[in-house]
Amino acid sequence: MFSAEERDTIRQRLLDLAAADPMIVGAAITGSQATGDEDRWSDIDLAFAVDGSLAVTMQGWTDRLYDDFDAAHHWDLPSGSAVYRVFLLPECLEVDIAFTPAAHFAPHGPSWRTVFGNPAQPQPAPLPAPDHLAGLAWHHALHAWISIQRNRLWQAEYWVSALRSHVIALTSLRLGHPTSYAKGAHLLPADLTEALQATLVRTLDHAELHRALTAAINALIAELERTDPALANRLFPALTELAGDQPCHAPIHRS
Repeated sequence: MFSAEERDTIRQRLLDLAAADPMIVGAAITGSQATGDEDRWSDIDLAFAVDGSLAVTMQGWTDRLYDDFDAAHHWDLPSGSAVYRVFLLPECLEVDIAFTPAAHFAPHGPSWRTVFGNPAQPQPAPLPAPDHLAGLAWHHALHAWISIQRNRLWQAEYWVSALRSHVIALTSLRLGHPTSYAKGAHLLPADLTEALQATLVRTLDHAELHRALTAAINALIAELERTDPALANRLFPALTELAGDQPCHAPIHRS
C-alpha cells in the first residue's frame, strides 16, 4: 500500500507537470486534502482547466500516467462539461483528475483549493431531490420482491442493498451530510445506523431475503415519515403489500 509521503510526492509531481503544460491554464486540489480531512488512506484528487481540446489533453496526460507513473488502468466519469479520469497507480494509489474546459473551471463545493489559474465563480453542485431518492427506494423495494419471487437470489440481494443505500442517502440529505457513495453514513446517529444492520442479507435463501427486505422497508417508511409524512402515507399500502406475502418476516411497523 502507498505511503502518505509517496502520495504527496506524486501529487506535487503532477502539479509541477500541470504548471509546465501550456494546455493546462489552471489547477486545483480537490477532495479531502483541500478541506483538511486527508488521512493515511486518502487518494489524489485534482482538477485541471484545459485551454484547447479536452480529448487531446486527456490523451497526453493518460500517456504520461502510464509511461511515467506506471498506471495499471483508468476509467472515465463524465460530469457536466468535465471528465473525471480515474487512474490506478502502483501500490493501490488512486488518482482522480477532472479535466474541465477553462471557462467552466470553478469549485462546486468546499473541497477545492486553487493552485494556479483563475477559477470562475463557485457553482455549487445541486443536492439530490428527496422525491427522486424516495422514488428510487420504492423502485428498489419492488424489484427486490420480484427478484425473490423469480428465485433470482443474487439479484434480490443487490436490490435490498440498493434500497438500504437510498435510505442512507435520504437520511444524510435530511441531516445535511453528503449523500453520494455513503460518504455521510459515518456521521449519522448511532440509533439510525444500528437499525440498518437488520437490513444486511446474511445468507442467500428466501426467508433471509424476505427478512432483510422487510427491515429495509421498515427503515424506508420510518425515514419518509420524518421527511414527508404525506408520501409515507401514500406509499405505505404498497410497501406493506411487498412484505405482506413474506414468510418468516418481521412485521411492518409505523414509527
